Amino acid sequence: MSAKPKFAHVVFQTAQPAEMSEWYCSVLDGHIVYQDDALCFITFDEEHHRVALLTPPIPLERKLPTTAAMHHVAYTFDHLDQLLERYEILRDKGVLPAVCIAHGVTTSLYYRDPDGHFVEMQIDNFAEPDQATEYMHGPEYAGDSVGPAFDPEAMLAARRAGASVDELTPRTWALQTDLPDPMSVLVGAN
Repeated sequence: MSAKPKFAHVVFQTAQPAEMSEWYCSVLDGHIVYQDDALCFITFDEEHHRVALLTPPIPLERKLPTTAAMHHVAYTFDHLDQLLERYEILRDKGVLPAVCIAHGVTTSLYYRDPDGHFVEMQIDNFAEPDQATEYMHGPEYAGDSVGPAFDPEAMLAARRAGASVDELTPRTWALQTDLPDPMSVLVGAN
């Protein structure tokens, strides 16, 4: 059996190193490990860096919503309450998600960094990966692989009012919020 790689870090090329480092440290509750004129390494766990910012000494053009590129990086929490707590912390700092989606397999909040990249904060809605895979092969997922948008404030209020995780994470709950199709936000139309 061959060894399998483990994800180490993501590197963003940016012309806004100060704004990007501040944003990632805030959103990920991270800190800068190393920084110079060309590089900035940020971590939020035991790894020496999880996010790196590369600032080359040349002018850079901003990524357009229609540019073929990496779409997003995702970070996961163990429980819905942790995800909602992070939402509140960021909301209180003025950082709001661009769109929140009940994918079915995950409950996800998508934020945009200063350069326009999406950062997904999520929870897995199934205890085991095999259960998630089985769900993705089912009719609900096949009928809408993205899923409906939801209002995180409504989810937070429902949770505080006693709604269970099992009540809030299925797509049926999100469909009650009657928000526009999230795909337009994910592809940059909004």
